[in-house]
Formats: sequence, C-alpha cells, structure tokens
Amino acid sequence: MGKPKPEDKAREKARRGGADGAGEKETPRRPEYIRLYLALRDRITGGVYACGDRLPSKRVTAENTGTSVITVEHALQLLIDEGYIESRERSGYYVIYREKDLFPVGTREELKPAAAVQPSEETFSFAAFARTMRRVLTKYGDAILVKSPNFGCMELRSELAAYLARSRGIMVSPEQIVIGSGAEYMYSMIAQMLGRSVIYGIEDPSYAQIEKVYIANGVTCDPLKMGTAGILTSELQRTNAGVLHVTPYNSYPTGVTAGASKRREYIEWAGKRSAMIIEDDVDSEFTMSTKAEDTLFSLEPERSVIYLNTFSKTIAPSMRAGYMILPSHLTALLKSRIAFYSCTVPVFEQYVLAEFIGSGDFERHINRVRRQRRKRSRS
Repeated sequence: MGKPKPEDKAREKARRGGADGAGEKETPRRPEYIRLYLALRDRITGGVYACGDRLPSKRVTAENTGTSVITVEHALQLLIDEGYIESRERSGYYVIYREKDLFPVGTREELKPAAAVQPSEETFSFAAFARTMRRVLTKYGDAILVKSPNFGCMELRSELAAYLARSRGIMVSPEQIVIGSGAEYMYSMIAQMLGRSVIYGIEDPSYAQIEKVYIANGVTCDPLKMGTAGILTSELQRTNAGVLHVTPYNSYPTGVTAGASKRREYIEWAGKRSAMIIEDDVDSEFTMSTKAEDTLFSLEPERSVIYLNTFSKTIAPSMRAGYMILPSHLTALLKSRIAFYSCTVPVFEQYVLAEFIGSGDFERHINRVRRQRRKRSRS
C-alpha cells in the first residue's frame, strides 16, 4: 500500500469530527434518528405537513433521506410519543399536531426511542422508566452512592429550572429550588421556615393532609370557605392569617380552579398584609386549557409566594419526590432556617428525574396525557 496522501488524512480527520490522535476530542454528532426526527418535526410545526396529512411511508422516507427503515421507525416513534403523529393500522402515519395542544419540548442527544406506547396510561410508562434508570446507572456509576446536598442535587435543580422556564414561564435559578420527598414532607419544612406563631389560612374544604401536617407541627389553621372561583372574598377579609395555603388549580375535593381575578386577589391580599402564599400546584401540568395555567409565583416571583409541586401524579404514585421554589428576595433567609435538614430523596431518584426532564421524556409524557384528556372531553 502507498503512503496516505495529505488530502486523504484531511478527509479522515473531518470524518472523525476533527480528532487527529493527538488528544483532541471527537465532535459529538446526533444520532441519525434524532436528526430525522427533528427534520420531520420542523416540517410538521412549519406547516409543510398539516393536521390530517399522511406522511410518506417508512420505505419512501428511508430512500429519500438515505437512512435505514429502522432509523425511520425510531424517528416516527418519537413523533408518536410526543403527539405529533399517529399510526393507523394498514393506512400509515398521519399528522395530528395542533400547536395549541402542546408545550415546547427540549431534546437531548442521548434521547433513545421508546420501547412501547401505552396511550391509555396516564402514569409514566414502565419501559421509559426502566430505560432511564439503566441510563442513569451507566452515566453516574458510583456517584449514586454519594449523599445528596441538603437542598437536592444540582443536576435535578438545574433541569427543573430549565423546564419551568420553557413550559410554565417561571424564571428561577437552581438556588431557589429545594427538593423534598413529597408534599406532606414539604408542608413540615414550610412550617419550619415561616414559623408557628402565625395563623395559616387554608381552603375549606381542602386536602385533609394539609391541615393534619400543619397541626402536627404546632401551627394554628383557619379554614376559609370556598366559592365557585376560590376562597370567598369575605373570608379573606375576615381572617387574621399571615400565611395562605391555596391550590389554585383543581382544588380538592371541590375541583375549583381559581380564575385570573381570584389569583390577582390572592396576590393583592398578601401584599397588603405582608403575608406569604403557599401555592400548592399539584396536577396543574394536565390542565385542559390550551396553555399552561398562570401560576401565582409567576405573577409575584420575588417576595410573597412559595411554589410547591410533586411528581406523584405526573409520573407515578411511587415517585415520592417534589420541589419548592422560594421567592428570590427571601431565598437566603428561608433556606437558612432549614439548612440543617438532609435531603430525603435518594440521589439515584434525583438523577432519574433529571434524566426524565432533560431528555424531553417528561414533557412528551405531559403532552400525551393532555392530548388524551382533550380528546375525551370532545367525545
């Protein structure tokens, strides 16, 4: 064999992403199915394929793009999972995307195709759960055995901050987020942060555990009667509460969702009294509205609202993990009052949640459930 020509070396270096064997890292490339998925998604969202249009067959797509049929199948599976298309037996793939039905979704290069689709399930699919756990074990190794920082792993807090910004319009830093093992545990932390000398106003009726946990922590609760739009104005005027615990979206057991006027009223009430609001926002991701519900926190992110949510309904009841967002001006003070608490969520579960969110799997699941609920409401 002859000596390699300089131009051959250059081509080989370019093919390998610039690595020349002298210690340079290869430039990572997205997998082919991800590149195809993104291209098809852009054509759908850009209107090239409208709702109801039939996509070219897998074989035609493979021939047109110079890829394999398997690659095309993986890309189409992602589009199905995310709610852009659906497969119809012996007919093909059809676009079902309507922009108002979906949140924006981020993508990650390590994203892998779903093994199975279970459109009737509202809990996270076991296949996706198992796949993510295996990925975490491979990616983090012995790091899952290390004790969690007191306020939660930075990987999860960072992914949550990015997710909340793109899907809920909540702009916070990871330092404002505190991870805890479910809502009841965080109610106790709230009592520790805000103190027991102040009265806590709660919805009447409300989720029974709220009052039980507060009373167990030595807090005095004042039940405030509910109307058709939230807590009655007369009750807000009557109470001497300095903390107001509300569930603005789908309050249990009444099912009441506070409208825009009532949410503003809560904010103004807190401002006039220098009071705090606990926004218990469980299950709000599955809103039937065409957009995510406005949160009290997004209306007043600096001083008066502590936002609280969990993953027990959005992923699975066994996922005993949740998070609080502290108002920016009070973050340092409030965290100092609970700094002695150790985080009660295992590191492994935190990494799994971070991977769910960062890969886009979590938002695809939210989109899928929202579509199912919207379809049922129309039938």
